[in-house]
Amino acid sequence: MTPNRALIPALLVACILAVFTACLLGSTPMPIDRVLLALFGSGEVADQIVVWQIRLPRALAAFATGAALGISGAGLQGLLRNPLAEPGVLGVSASASLFATFSLYYGLVALSPWVLPIAAMLGALAATALIALAAIKTRSVVTLILVGVGISAFAGAAMSLLMNLAPTPFTLSDMINWMLGSVANRSFRELGFAAPFIIGGGAILLTSRRGLSALTLGEEAASGIGLNLRNQRILTVLGAGIATGGSVALAGAIGFVGIVAPHIVRPFVGHDPARSLIPSTLLAGLILVLADIGVRILPTVNELKLGVVASLIGAPAFIWIAMGRRAIHD
Repeated sequence: MTPNRALIPALLVACILAVFTACLLGSTPMPIDRVLLALFGSGEVADQIVVWQIRLPRALAAFATGAALGISGAGLQGLLRNPLAEPGVLGVSASASLFATFSLYYGLVALSPWVLPIAAMLGALAATALIALAAIKTRSVVTLILVGVGISAFAGAAMSLLMNLAPTPFTLSDMINWMLGSVANRSFRELGFAAPFIIGGGAILLTSRRGLSALTLGEEAASGIGLNLRNQRILTVLGAGIATGGSVALAGAIGFVGIVAPHIVRPFVGHDPARSLIPSTLLAGLILVLADIGVRILPTVNELKLGVVASLIGAPAFIWIAMGRRAIHD
């Protein structure tokens, strides 16, 4: 069995073990036998509540968030032919966060617990629509990046303005907590809301994966062998935008995992963007599950936010990737 064929099964097993470990660990660790009994619907009622209502949905939410960011990052890196590309480069994450912050600022979340994730999803779809429109009207990937940077900058400035004008300290605290990113207290209902978007966006990226392989030859060569560049850009942007929107709706803004996971996977798949999609999905999900386990077991007074931990891990990795890329070009 070649390393490439062994990669996906190995990652699948690691993901399952990580989710199971997440059910074992927490503020009060549980023995394996009690967790197994709870998972199969027997054992003590308290154990079943802890596993099925707290730990398992939280672990699955972390995995789903990472998976969405991983496949989006791999798709965008293939489209833009840049290993430093990630979902945030299109401004989707920032736009989703802006709409969520807007709902917090005006107290709309008091109307229903669904207002926040719906607002985040609407923000992601709005940014995705703008980027898709740019993909239709332009032939340059540089223009797509610039539009995404513009959307991200505007959304960031608008969020800063809302925080500056926050009517109460409690509103400001809610905004900041959302922007830091977390899967704490997530339920299967919230996971069920985000899952169709994450799965749908991932499916779009998978259906367009052959075009990503063709783009490694360059745009002119890919076009010469029959690739419709405009359709490829639209499908990749839509898939990444929808999946990223689902992840932000579920967990808030979490950065860098969409860069790091595809970069780690790339050498094991022959640097083929199409073959990196599924491994990047699994690895990014695994990274966030492990990071969330660390968040829960660290002996801190207040639980750290998952987005903070992901950035602390991902930012040095981002610098390492960027420096390595420069060294290659030099």
